Amino acid sequence: MQTQWASQLNPVLSNPSNKSSLITGIVLVANTPQTINHKLGRQMQGWEVADKNANAIVWRTQPFNASTITLESNANVTINIRVF
Repeated sequence: MQTQWASQLNPVLSNPSNKSSLITGIVLVANTPQTINHKLGRQMQGWEVADKNANAIVWRTQPFNASTITLESNANVTINIRVF
């Protein structure tokens, strides 16, 4: 039974989105790239907008790396993102 549990739980526990961090209060100025330190201490694997205070499209402008994420938007907006 323990082997069966491990085979079912290990994929869930090793999922990168379970090791995430919330970054709040990121101010983006329209059409201006903004670099943010994600503080994960490792290569980032993904991100998502958790909250925003305006109708804006937000996208990543640089490849993932071990220390930062660079975001841009089509409108002035303040966002919170979850990085993993």
